[in-house]
Amino acid sequence: MRLAEDWSAEEVAATVSDYLVMLEHELRGEPYSKAEHNRTLQRMLRNRTSGAIEFKHANISAVLIEFGFPYIDGYKPRGNYQELLRDEIELRIASSVDLEQAASAAVSAPAAVPRLVASIAETFVDAPRRDRSAVRDARSTTPVIRRAVDYLEREARNVSLGASGELFALELEDRRLREEGRTDLANRIEHVSRTQGDGLGYDIVSFDSNGRERFIEVKTTRFGASTPFFASRNEVRVSEELSHHFHLYRLFAFRTSPRVFVLPGSLRHSCILDAIQYAARPS
Repeated sequence: MRLAEDWSAEEVAATVSDYLVMLEHELRGEPYSKAEHNRTLQRMLRNRTSGAIEFKHANISAVLIEFGFPYIDGYKPRGNYQELLRDEIELRIASSVDLEQAASAAVSAPAAVPRLVASIAETFVDAPRRDRSAVRDARSTTPVIRRAVDYLEREARNVSLGASGELFALELEDRRLREEGRTDLANRIEHVSRTQGDGLGYDIVSFDSNGRERFIEVKTTRFGASTPFFASRNEVRVSEELSHHFHLYRLFAFRTSPRVFVLPGSLRHSCILDAIQYAARPS
């Protein structure tokens, strides 16, 4: 059957081009219709179904994350893609000044603290399930793709975004404890990255409803739940030493409808850690 064959260079080029058009709209906060784009591609590609196109879009998301580039949240990353796809994406990104500018503006923009409009139950969501074909295991011999600019790393260094995420998490914790009838504990929440400095390995001291301390490290992104985050060596160490109390709060979709998933305990157990930087001294 046609659908069992690899996609041709022409099909890949058309699909990547269409995806990046949608991505640029998303980065600029401009409306667009995924369904209409899919229908247009079906007419161009003829023998590719809507589902096949969406799967290819999910492949594109996986490649973009490997490039340190934002992706479209509606297309959850899926691995096992053609090398042709990666080559086409690399070429298109390198030649699109407008897309690079949109990505740069999106990750560097100052952030305001959004209103907590959803209920606590709606704001806390399950952590995304690992698609092991879409993420590189740290033990793999496959080289990590590196580009001149890692936009996801640049977003992680956005001080305004990080500070806004911490304030949102503080409000979230305050409301959670008050709804659980523990106003006494809500009054004791401490923003320790402000009061004691940012070297503790966590940002907030809160509590479980039973009174046990909850040490919260907050990581915030404007993009989707599958966006990688960056943890320091100190944060990883603290997550191990305080594993019964440590919680990483991953805030995502922060610009539009903030949601949070929680990774409790050691980050070595809850995450695939990829060493991307070394402290080097002359031998």
